[in-house]
Amino acid sequence: MANDKVDVVIVGAGASGSVFAAVLAKAGKKAVLLEAGPDWQLDDLISSDIWGRRIKPAGPPFLLEGKNPYGYVYQAGWGTGGAALHYFANFPRLLPNDFKVKSTYGKGLDWPIDYADIAPYWDKVADDVGVSGDAKAEEIWRPPGKPYPMPPMRTFPGGDAWKKGFEALGMRLTPAAVGINSTTFKGRPACIYDGWCHVGCPIGALSNPLVTYLAEARQAAAEVRPYATVTRVLTSADGAKATGVEYYDANKQKQVQEASVVVLAAWSAQNPRIMLSSATDKHPDGLANSSGLVGKYLTAHFASGTSALFDEDLQPYMGTIAAQYFSYDLYDKDAHKGKGAFGSTFMVAGAAARYSALGGVANARLDLFGAELAAFMKRAARSYTRLNAFAEEMPAIDNRIELASDKDEFGMPLGKITHSFNDEAVALFNANFDKGVEIAKATGAKEVWPNKGPMPTIHLMGGTIMGKTAGDSVTDSFGQTHEIGNLWIAGPGIFPTSGAPNPTYTILALSLRGAEQLAKNWGSVAG
Repeated sequence: MANDKVDVVIVGAGASGSVFAAVLAKAGKKAVLLEAGPDWQLDDLISSDIWGRRIKPAGPPFLLEGKNPYGYVYQAGWGTGGAALHYFANFPRLLPNDFKVKSTYGKGLDWPIDYADIAPYWDKVADDVGVSGDAKAEEIWRPPGKPYPMPPMRTFPGGDAWKKGFEALGMRLTPAAVGINSTTFKGRPACIYDGWCHVGCPIGALSNPLVTYLAEARQAAAEVRPYATVTRVLTSADGAKATGVEYYDANKQKQVQEASVVVLAAWSAQNPRIMLSSATDKHPDGLANSSGLVGKYLTAHFASGTSALFDEDLQPYMGTIAAQYFSYDLYDKDAHKGKGAFGSTFMVAGAAARYSALGGVANARLDLFGAELAAFMKRAARSYTRLNAFAEEMPAIDNRIELASDKDEFGMPLGKITHSFNDEAVALFNANFDKGVEIAKATGAKEVWPNKGPMPTIHLMGGTIMGKTAGDSVTDSFGQTHEIGNLWIAGPGIFPTSGAPNPTYTILALSLRGAEQLAKNWGSVAG
């Protein structure tokens, strides 16, 4: 069944899709967002780890392979808001040394833009969605910018406990920048510091898309169609233009939505899956893939966590799931060079520790069971705190998504994600445990231990990387594919390298930059 042609169809109503929808709808364009999951509202959200499972996918339409298979479920979303409905709202930014890693170190890839190109958009996003923090304090690590619209969040003993350890090692912490309200902002209430951010903030204090860009898009008459699973991008007979998308609706009936512009804003591996599944005689290897790079250079973050118990009551249940403090002091790519490691490290301290959540008290001692675990949890309920060191891997062409022979319920080939960390990333993972324990011991904690388990995969970037030409990349720096002018990609899939910090602040900034470019040049882009 065909629907009336619209100006733009956006695949995915998460962080990046919501930005494109808001900008284009406010520019007068008829925008339709197709979202595979439900259309969540704030009053659907319940502060429970059991209920919160609903806003994450039940299982991946991907086969997960490699030495370090990609951990899918916690990193993706299910429904409006996408993964940004359950994200932690840490809002660090990349630093200048992230953008020319290949030119500087002979490793990884270069971005076709640099820090100064994105900086105005980080500032715009902060004013749009609300960021709490101390921008001036961050200037010990980054160029100056606009102040954040809200002061830093409250701190609690579980965060303050780390300050002594950092000071003892000559390292610095600043208040964490977070996309959470420390005061009322644009009619949204301030945070109540109950630490349930990771299952969706029901009061709207956390800047998820439902209360920011997606709300703006709806106000500007953008349409959201839930339970709409896109399987193909359709192209003209000559292959020069995208003409719309094919999708299956809530009744599992095939639909076609024609559009002048198509924006793929699904999960970083789902966008390449759709592009590869949209092959035609004019695009035999998938759309925008003459370079062969669609699905290539996937990157993930990993984290080295250090736990500590104190005699004092740290109120670890108070705060946000993000962080109270952060540090870029180990952000030099060669900070751990002596240990065979390469890449930046970004540290966060003082996240609220719930009993059962990811990073919660129950998961702090994976070696304990039964009565021993119960006794530990009773002690830790008031005296536990954690430091996390997030780090990056360099992009490798073998970390990729391909199509598998198996198909999903709509007849679309499953994706196959192959992912392995290299030796330098493993060395960085281990070096950050050493540093974390060193810091923790310097705090005077009663007990200290590394939370060392299998090397995790956190966030997913790459797969449709930006670059200067169709030979070295899939899109330009705005997300416009080199080969099909009215097919755009949004989200962290366009990151050539990942840096170490949480990606959402940069996702929003790049999406705003791309969407404004598309709106400005609409006449020459639209098909």
